[in-house]
Amino acid sequence: MTDLSKGAAWMAGDILPIGEAKMSVMDWGLTHSDVTYDVVPVWKGGFFRLDDYMDRFLESLSAMRLDPGLSRAQMVEALTDMMAASGLQDAYCAMVCARGVPLIPGSRDPRECGNHFYAWCVPYVHVIPFEVAEAGASALIPDSPRRIPQDSVNPRAKNYHWGDFTDGLFQAKEQGFNTVILLDHAGNVTEGPGFNVFAIKGDRVVTSGHGVLGGITRRTVLEMVAERGMTPEERPLPLEEFLEADEVFLSSSGGGVTPVVRVGYRVFGNGAPGPVASALRKTYFDWLVAPKFRTEIAYA
Repeated sequence: MTDLSKGAAWMAGDILPIGEAKMSVMDWGLTHSDVTYDVVPVWKGGFFRLDDYMDRFLESLSAMRLDPGLSRAQMVEALTDMMAASGLQDAYCAMVCARGVPLIPGSRDPRECGNHFYAWCVPYVHVIPFEVAEAGASALIPDSPRRIPQDSVNPRAKNYHWGDFTDGLFQAKEQGFNTVILLDHAGNVTEGPGFNVFAIKGDRVVTSGHGVLGGITRRTVLEMVAERGMTPEERPLPLEEFLEADEVFLSSSGGGVTPVVRVGYRVFGNGAPGPVASALRKTYFDWLVAPKFRTEIAYA
């Protein structure tokens, strides 16, 4: 029996160990980063908000003019079959569509590529290590690079254009920070590599409304905030306002809500996670197992 405990991939109808998954070196998904993807969490044997993640994936496909030749139902079936075969109860499950290889050799016309869908899963990924998130993370906001402008690369179509994030991550890691948050060219806080960013001031919870991916975990946070009787705000978030917040935190499909206790030289909450971010973190993990958000997986 094939061991899929370290991860599995679905490619052209086959399920195989993730280490055996391959794609052409001529695929535009590789050579041009011409690809879109999404990641749905699997927690305790069930997908979380699968319909919402599928909605966003289909929106990204449309925005990038990609058509893998599969229906929504067929893509869901591929994800479900792969997860069931893997046996992974807590997983990071990705769905991907790449532009593919030019069907006419040497063509530079994106319409002449063979778009294709594939998927993969690995044991659950925490974007910020669990122990660090529990204690409160640290982040650097560098002056440069700035986030790719939204009129250059559409951030709402989830993509692999991470040149700015990677540069920022090198700076953050070299200076002893856990991660990086990027500003836009107007000096507003945008997002980080794999997460959205929030600031709490009084009963208001503010997150950028432009230049960012409309994260499903971000949506979940806004719903949790409203349920708590607080006021969610989606709008430009100037750096000066962000640094004056009572608390700040991150949201990601890989780990939910992560309190941040230090941004550059600014320390929040005397270096300890704040009460609101901590409560939202707990609520997120409660919601992960709430029946109304789950699609159970029938494991083999």
